[in-house]
Amino acid sequence: MRAFSRDFQKDLRDLMRWRRDVRRFRPDPVDEALLAEAFGAFSLAPSVGLSEPWRLVRVESDAARAAALANFEVANAEALKGYSGDKAARYAGLKLSGMREAPVQLAIFSDEDTAKGAGLGRQTMPEMLRYSVVSALMLFWLAARARGLGVGWVSILDPDRLVRDLDIPQDWRLVAYLCIGWPQDSADRPELERLGWEDRNDDLEIFTR
Repeated sequence: MRAFSRDFQKDLRDLMRWRRDVRRFRPDPVDEALLAEAFGAFSLAPSVGLSEPWRLVRVESDAARAAALANFEVANAEALKGYSGDKAARYAGLKLSGMREAPVQLAIFSDEDTAKGAGLGRQTMPEMLRYSVVSALMLFWLAARARGLGVGWVSILDPDRLVRDLDIPQDWRLVAYLCIGWPQDSADRPELERLGWEDRNDDLEIFTR
C-alpha cells in the first residue's frame, strides 16, 4: 500500500477541517468542467457489493427548485415547533439552507432495488446501500472543497414529498439534498458552533469489549 508524505497528510487534515456545511453562496455560476471533476469522486467511492447505488438528480428548473424550497420551508416551520424558549429563538435565527442562492442543487438518492452487486453484503443490513451513498457523497464533498467550492446538506425536508415533486422512481430513497457553489466566506469552525447552537467534542471515546 502506498504511504503518503507528512505534507500530504497535513493538507488532507486541513481539507477535512475546512470542509464546512455552507449555507451562504455567491451567485456566480460554477464551471461545468470543474463540477465534472468533483463528480469524478463518485467513481472512486466504496459501495457495498460494488453496488454503486447512488442516483444523482440535478434540480435545475424553476418549478423543481420552487417545489424543493417550499418543501424545506414547511418542514423547517414544523421543526421549529419542536423547540421552546432560548433554543427556539436560536433555531429561528439560523440559516439552514442555501436553496435560494446556490447555483447548483443536487438531490442524491439510493436505488434500493438495484440489481448491481447481487445483494452482496446487504442481506442482513440493507441500509448498507444508503451508507454507501453517504460515503460517496462525502468523497464528492471533499473533492468539491479542494477546488474551492462549498457544499451545504439540507436535511430538513419531507423525502416522500420530494420524490413526488421531482417525479423520482418509487424505489429510490432520498439521502441528501446538496446546495453547491462558491461560498461567501470561509471558516474552519462549524457555523452552529460559532453561533452557540452546540459545541464540537474533540475527545473521541473508544469503547472496549
